[in-house]
Amino acid sequence: MQIVIVTAGSRGDVAPFTGLGQRLRQAGHHVTVAAHEPFADLVRGCGLEHRPLPGDPRALIRARTQAPSVEAGRAVTVVFLEQLGEGIAAAVSGADMLLTALGPAPLSRLAAAALGIPAIGTYLAPAIPTGEFALPGSPPPGQPGRRGNVEAGRALLGQADSLYASVLTRLRAKLGLARTSRRGTAGWPVCHGFSPVVVPRPADWPPEVSVTGYWWPAPLAGWHPPADLVAFLRAGPAPVFIGFGSMAPGHGERLGELIAAAVASAGVRAVVQTGWAGLNLSGDDLLAVGDLPHEWLFPRMAAVVHHAGAGTAGAGLRAGVPAVAVPVMADQPFWAERLHRLGIAPRPIPFASLTAESLAGAITAAVTTPGYRHRAAEVARRIAAEDGAAAVLARVRELAD
Repeated sequence: MQIVIVTAGSRGDVAPFTGLGQRLRQAGHHVTVAAHEPFADLVRGCGLEHRPLPGDPRALIRARTQAPSVEAGRAVTVVFLEQLGEGIAAAVSGADMLLTALGPAPLSRLAAAALGIPAIGTYLAPAIPTGEFALPGSPPPGQPGRRGNVEAGRALLGQADSLYASVLTRLRAKLGLARTSRRGTAGWPVCHGFSPVVVPRPADWPPEVSVTGYWWPAPLAGWHPPADLVAFLRAGPAPVFIGFGSMAPGHGERLGELIAAAVASAGVRAVVQTGWAGLNLSGDDLLAVGDLPHEWLFPRMAAVVHHAGAGTAGAGLRAGVPAVAVPVMADQPFWAERLHRLGIAPRPIPFASLTAESLAGAITAAVTTPGYRHRAAEVARRIAAEDGAAAVLARVRELAD
């Protein structure tokens, strides 16, 4: 069976699907990952076929950040989605089944409907309203408790419906599909790729919605750590990782000075990922690195400082090391708060209020408080017993029968 996995965004939105894709391929399916062109090597390096999607997510984040108004940011996003929808429709040609990440899901579902094939939502963050918590990125609940959480989740979906409405109307016409009254999710299978240890499955979710456990990125064939990184690790005690992934483009100079001061104040060594912010630090106790497999790097760290994106947060949990969460946007505050609740991280520091002093204090707490490391090791052991990809494979088999 030809399965196409559709995902859009940054590396963290792509990497988990390489491991899932490998598991599906091992089960006898032909697997293609449709993702933005910069991730072609990542996908092909894992033995999977890649089909390019249009658009530059880095440019989108930069344009939305610099937009003079909410309306201008929305207009930029709509143009991006227009191109993405047409790209998805082309990329899924010939598919027998479609798996889709959350961001492009409305577009992917429409493409699957045009082909008359089944589709499964494969989400890295909770996306179905529940009374147990407010969905990541949702507006503050208007009232406390379960009802407020549900209303906040529905408001979030309403915002997404509004953003996608004109795009879906035009794409539907291009695909020759009749109009439908609403996008909806009723009866549509959704697999959430995170651990129930981190977010237990809400009891009020419909039966077709599951929490499977994480889908870990596939190991890159033939990868070896850079020699300067190996030498740095051997030269002293375990360092702290600091990276913000695709966040904070254009903030490299300010962040660099802040990080250098925090590292010196905390008295630690640090491996700093350049990321989209363009961090480029050097010194006896600092080493700048590019993209590296988190599954190799994180277990060698004393703690990990990150933006709390779903993939990076999961990698830190898998490694069993304490965290310092500095959320920037979207679902990141949700995951940052989960890390804190799990007892793995100090209280999150919102990126907008990050200072050298607050970062140094959080790093010091993370590396010197035994409870954080003990709890991180305990959660890692529980997560290691899960097999999220197997649960998705089972759902694929159910729909294929």
